[in-house]
Amino acid sequence: MISRRSFVSAGAATVIGSTFGPGMAFAKAPTDKRFVFIIQRGAADGLGTVAPVGDPAFVEQRGVLAEEFADAPRLDSLFALHPRLATLASLYDEGQALFVHATASAYRDRSHFDGQNVLESGGSRAYALHDGWMNRMLALLPADDARGIALAASVPLAMRGAISVASYAPSNLPDASDDLMARVGMLYAEDPELDASWRQAIATQAVAGDASGRRNAQATGELAARLLADPAGSRIAMIETGGWDTHAQQRGRLGAQLGNLDQLIGALRDGLGPVWEDTLIVVATEFGRTVRVNGTGGTDHGTASCAMLLGGKVAGGRVIADWPGLSDGALYENRDLRPTTDLAAILTGTVSAHYGVDPARAMGAMFPDTRSGRVVEGLMRG
Repeated sequence: MISRRSFVSAGAATVIGSTFGPGMAFAKAPTDKRFVFIIQRGAADGLGTVAPVGDPAFVEQRGVLAEEFADAPRLDSLFALHPRLATLASLYDEGQALFVHATASAYRDRSHFDGQNVLESGGSRAYALHDGWMNRMLALLPADDARGIALAASVPLAMRGAISVASYAPSNLPDASDDLMARVGMLYAEDPELDASWRQAIATQAVAGDASGRRNAQATGELAARLLADPAGSRIAMIETGGWDTHAQQRGRLGAQLGNLDQLIGALRDGLGPVWEDTLIVVATEFGRTVRVNGTGGTDHGTASCAMLLGGKVAGGRVIADWPGLSDGALYENRDLRPTTDLAAILTGTVSAHYGVDPARAMGAMFPDTRSGRVVEGLMRG
């Protein structure tokens, strides 16, 4: 029997208690580090991404969805990785990918809007906070590191707040003429804030180059890599991915989604080149999906899912899971994977280690509503 309280392949990861005090601990000096948050909007199925094939109840509970993992690469004695995630499999083998399973934010209902609000704001409930944990994270960093951009049509909630950030998305509209661009520049020059934003937008467009005209996953990864690798460019980025709401025909749809994510991450790694060594990528979703398959070959809104940590300094090659099990009696509300690890504790542990910020202070800034104050450490190499 699999014990719910045994950590699987936890390695050096530990959970520590922390007490918040007054003041703020900042990163001491500018770094060359990058941070990328990839959100999976729509509730990605963690059980269909990193599957607990060693759980005795897995095949019976997952039905047709278990068939995809018959020949999938095994990560350890319990978990296997979806076969469409070839790049992530190679990163795992190289010790640069770590998966955290049975994790969730503080949210426990099943509304996409509310779940994404909690995930992005870092609050304990929907709409409790009006800015995002990534923006509050920027306030912990030196000014040279606190340069953020969202690859989205507008700035997502996670990056909204007191620190100014940019957004960029490819457009299908024809390019503006040089004359029009010059006239707009002259108009904005009279206003310091508009002038600064305009110059940043022009610089971003120049760096984006050829990748800006395409919208597939590889192009998105290439674009993000260009913006982050540029010495004068952004250091923090958020990338939106959608389409993870697999209510019907999940088997083919989820495989395609995971293949796109794998391409995006591969393009990021290749495009960043030597900068990859100092890059941390976090992939997370607003909540998971039901353990059992529904009548249309899909799954419904659930609770816990699987988060991914990727990058050159990630202490990877392992799956961390306080595994609750998939038997009927182990499920949350008799339907979902039970959450056993707080996503806020994971995010705080990685960010604080990546930037050298005190974990307790980082938790207090990024997730001020958290009640446990517990941080997962040991997720990053020194």
